[in-house]
Amino acid sequence: MGSMSMMDLWSHMGFFARFIALLLVGMSVVSFSVAFAKWLRFRRMAKATRTFAPAFSQALEAENVPEAIALTEQYPKSHVARVLGESLREVAPLLDDPRVAGAAITSAERSVEREQLLLANDLKSGMGVLATIASTAPFVGLLGTTWGVITAFTGMATQGGGIEAVSAGIAEALITTAVGLIVAISAVWLYNYFTSRMETLFTELAYAGREMIDWMMTRQARREAKSGRVAAAAGH
Repeated sequence: MGSMSMMDLWSHMGFFARFIALLLVGMSVVSFSVAFAKWLRFRRMAKATRTFAPAFSQALEAENVPEAIALTEQYPKSHVARVLGESLREVAPLLDDPRVAGAAITSAERSVEREQLLLANDLKSGMGVLATIASTAPFVGLLGTTWGVITAFTGMATQGGGIEAVSAGIAEALITTAVGLIVAISAVWLYNYFTSRMETLFTELAYAGREMIDWMMTRQARREAKSGRVAAAAGH
């Protein structure tokens, strides 16, 4: 008995089974397209952040706020630069005013949280597509399986109970089942991978945001202490 190639199996499949198989292939193409776009974006974000973060920290330590803001504009692809840049630009003019510096720091904390939420919503784009494909692909494959079984029983009814009568239907059922599982498993893997990557990005954002707020608070405390010493010296 000779072996059948994929083209032979395809030629023996019915119209509906071919439609199911093509639908599953299309779902797979969509999931891998979304995954590639997200992988490319995350890679660029990580690369930009690796360059941006040390330079930004040095600018803050030197209390060079204009340079820090310029760095956030220089690395627009960095998720950390995007979040911290918006917050720092918003409060930078107020940090040198002792009357409003405390309120400015509080405003910066809220700004960081707000920008993190906006970025999280942006980064989650496409994840719903992966989740939908992961959850529906097995059922689409099961629909092809069911149709293949129906085809097999129809063949038995019209041609008798020989293997030739049911082979086409069984082949359709097995192929659509296998393709559906492959598409679903790959989509689940991709979804879990990018979920993990996003959790890492959010951790980096939380750490960087906290570091900037701590810098603002430390800077304000030093200025208040210096002002207190100057006032004490003037009193004497």
